[in-house]
Amino acid sequence: MNVLVVLRTAFRALARNKMRSALTMLGIIIGVGAVIAMVSVGQGANAMVQDQISSIGTNIMFVWPGSLTSGGARLGAGAANSLTSEDAEAIGRECPAVVAESPVVRASAQMVFGDQNWFTQVQGANERFPQIRNWPVQEGEFFSAADVRAASRVIVLGQTVAENLLPGLDPIGQTIRVRDLPFQVVGVLSGKGQSLVGQDQDDVAVMPYTTVQKKLIGDKIERINQVMVSSASPKLANAAERQITDLLRQRHNLRGSQPDDFMIRNMTDVAQAAEQTSQVMTLLLGSIAAVSLLVGGIGIMNIMLVSVTERTREIGICMAVGARSLYIKEQFLTESVALSLVGGLIGVMVGAGLAVALSKLLAWPTLVSPVSALVSFGFAALVGIFFGYYPAARAASLDPIEALRYQ
Repeated sequence: MNVLVVLRTAFRALARNKMRSALTMLGIIIGVGAVIAMVSVGQGANAMVQDQISSIGTNIMFVWPGSLTSGGARLGAGAANSLTSEDAEAIGRECPAVVAESPVVRASAQMVFGDQNWFTQVQGANERFPQIRNWPVQEGEFFSAADVRAASRVIVLGQTVAENLLPGLDPIGQTIRVRDLPFQVVGVLSGKGQSLVGQDQDDVAVMPYTTVQKKLIGDKIERINQVMVSSASPKLANAAERQITDLLRQRHNLRGSQPDDFMIRNMTDVAQAAEQTSQVMTLLLGSIAAVSLLVGGIGIMNIMLVSVTERTREIGICMAVGARSLYIKEQFLTESVALSLVGGLIGVMVGAGLAVALSKLLAWPTLVSPVSALVSFGFAALVGIFFGYYPAARAASLDPIEALRYQ
């Protein structure tokens, strides 16, 4: 059987009732378009969450001091003074799965330059901060290990601080006052944007943690608020967590039955949990939209059954002149698949356009995936085969004599 002849005959039959064919394809168009639009919304949300988690840092985890009990009341995580800068250095030195670590000391300060002032959070860290947080310097340079050892009065500004404190000026080399102490601006960090909780990550200033301890806080014990750690890869994040746990328990002389006096938050686990949640949401949205495809398939089956009834005499004539049942089945099945494929192609374009429109009109992140478009298009073809098979088989099973008598 010549495939081109079958296709030509199928499209000729569909062209006889253009309006009916168009309305039949409408169900497939809506179904495919809805699937692509909904999956694009889900994938866009997943991409946004992953980008925001990635903005926190590269394979990052945080080690916090543990809880503290005072007068029978537990004060919560971070209340104990259980972490030191020596702990951070030991993590970097003795944990093979860790590639970088930094003590973190936080403070808040009013910054002044000329007649401008700005209140912001100050983060004390070491020279590995840009590597761990995946946060490069846009202008100037980051402070060095020598600055950390000397507790130098140098500071690196976030974008928001630089724009509000030194508007229109080149910040590099300028001297600003932080709590009435002069600090030299050596760099400006690149923009990060908002965090997962809507906080402006660029509203920050970074200086050596030793400087924060000695000159802003005046902490003689030289406590640290946390340790930032970057594992060698996402696959080694759990290994790094186990190594850090074993090391700190050993350093803090904790026995087997004693609870940890620290806590570790692994952001790789958070990213994986967020990805799984987004995948479930995408699957749910896609499944709901796929119902439209099934409805469209039922519509195709109904119209093809009507077509078989209308063309019963034509089928009888074809069989009378020698057409085999296989040819009749192929003919009607081709018409069904043609309706699905043309509808699916239009639906892909409609779905992609709808996703772009949602992104622009509602400011909702969308991501049109070629894979989802191909899957939806292929599913539309399967719908045509599945729902077109019964009408095609029914047409092929007609008795030629009875078909010729049909009026």
